[in-house]
This record gives sequence, structure tokens and C-alpha cells, in this order.
Amino acid sequence: MTREHSADGGTELGRFLRARRTRLTPTEAGLAVGAGLRRTPGLRREEVATLAGISIDYYSRLERGKETRPGPSVVDALARTLQLDDDEHEHLRNLASMAARSVSGARSAPSRTVRPGAKQLLEKLRPYPAHIVSRTTDVLAYNPGGLRLLAGMEQWPAKDRNIARYVFLHPVAHELFDDWSNQVRSCVARLRALAGTDPDGPDLTRLAGELLIKSPDFARLWERYDIKAHAHGRKTFHHPEIGDLTLGHQSMELEGTPGHHLIAYFAEPNTPEYDALVLLDMLGSESSPARARSAHGPSRRSYP
Repeated sequence: MTREHSADGGTELGRFLRARRTRLTPTEAGLAVGAGLRRTPGLRREEVATLAGISIDYYSRLERGKETRPGPSVVDALARTLQLDDDEHEHLRNLASMAARSVSGARSAPSRTVRPGAKQLLEKLRPYPAHIVSRTTDVLAYNPGGLRLLAGMEQWPAKDRNIARYVFLHPVAHELFDDWSNQVRSCVARLRALAGTDPDGPDLTRLAGELLIKSPDFARLWERYDIKAHAHGRKTFHHPEIGDLTLGHQSMELEGTPGHHLIAYFAEPNTPEYDALVLLDMLGSESSPARARSAHGPSRRSYP
């Protein structure tokens, strides 16, 4: 049994191919469409196989997880046929590589330990909100504004603080993000990309399993198999304490960690947004319990 096989007998490779096939129309693929009714959304298996120059049986076996060793030329042909962009093409290569590997034995979840130096960086970024998240978006460390920006998350126990869980399940999240639909797509895309490289990770299977049960929106987006998340840009918030503001954001991978990222939000000094972040930092600092403040060091910084 390969590493990426699941209980339903499929593979991440097969699911990705099927998701991309059903989203590409015959017209987009350059095929003539007859007058009859098509029962299959997107392309049929035989159409993909023909366009890629492989046998129908071979392609069907790929989708069903019965064939797990497609060569580079087959992967490239499928990428062209399915009109994948560069990121999706690379993801398909990774899936093909992972499909042939196997592992055995129980696995432990990746470390959640955040180095003291990384916590000091969070403190130095104040008043800009910032937090460090795991590869599955567990919130591992934060400065005062970094937690307070996600309104209501501070009410959850530390073990439950996860950005994907928050955007799908917290009642405040839908109103907080001006572009909630893009926010949730980005969260699912990040998790889907991880599923392509470590589908059996206990942290991923636990979170995805919970959200598949509790959130129909997550289940729908999970089936789409988008893999492109946004590491930078601008986001507009409708925050219940500091009002409406638009912030820049940047995500940075922390080298030498099991996929931890530092995510920071920022605004130009001497702007209403910057003043709002100073207020948010103060509110977060005043409401944080002593043990949370000590994790980031005492606050000695003053703001203009």
C-alpha cells in the first residue's frame, strides 16, 4: 500500500487528476462538442487519455490508484492536456513521485516548538500583528495584536487555535474578512498542497477530518483541489474593536522548522490603519494572561 492511499482506495494523484479533468471543458481543450447531452462534467477519461497520447486503460488506472508510477513524459503530457500552470505542474510531479513511495509504522505529529529567537521577532514587530503557524495553520506563537486581529480566537483554548478552523467554524470570521471566500480558498489550498506531499501526516488528517465533517464549505473546496495559496498581498478587515482597515500581509517560511511560517500584517506609519494597529496591540497586551505575555518577553516598547 503506497503512502498516499486512503481508506477509499484512491490516491492524491488520482484525486488531483480527476478534479482537474472535471473542471476543463471540451471547448477549452479544443474538442468539438456534439449535440447530445454530456453526463460527465468536464472531460471524460477517454478524452484526457487521447489528448495526452496514452491508453484509456492506463489513464483510468492512474485515476483509480491502480497505477502509481507514471513516467516524466506521461506527467508532462497530462499537465499539457489539463492546462496546468507551473505550480500545478510541479504539484503533479510531486504527486507522481509520492505515489510510488511507501512508509510503515505509526507516525508522530511534527514538532510545535517555537524557538526563543522567533518569539523575539514577534515582539520586535509590534505594533504590527504577527503570529507563527504550523504547516497546518495551528497558531503556535503570537504577539498581542497577532492574536487579537483574529477577533474571538483568544476565547478558544490554545490547542484549538488554528486559522483554518477559525475561518470555517468561528462565527465571527465570516464578518471579519472582507474577502472571506478568498480567505477560505487560500486555507484549503495550503492544506491540499500539503496533502500532496504528506497525505498521512497525523496533524493534517486530524484537521481535515474534523473540517470535512463540520463544514460543508470546506468539503466543497477540498474536492476542487486548488493548491495555490496567497503568501502576500492586502486584506481588508471589519474588526469589531478597531473598525475597518486594509493591511498588507506577508508570509515567510522559517527555515529549520517542520513547515512553520511567520505571518505579519502591516500599515504605513502615520496613517489611520497604523494608529488602529497600535490600539489593537494595546488591547491585546492588556487582555493577555500573564503566562502568554511571558512567552514573548516583557513589553518595553513605546510607539510614536
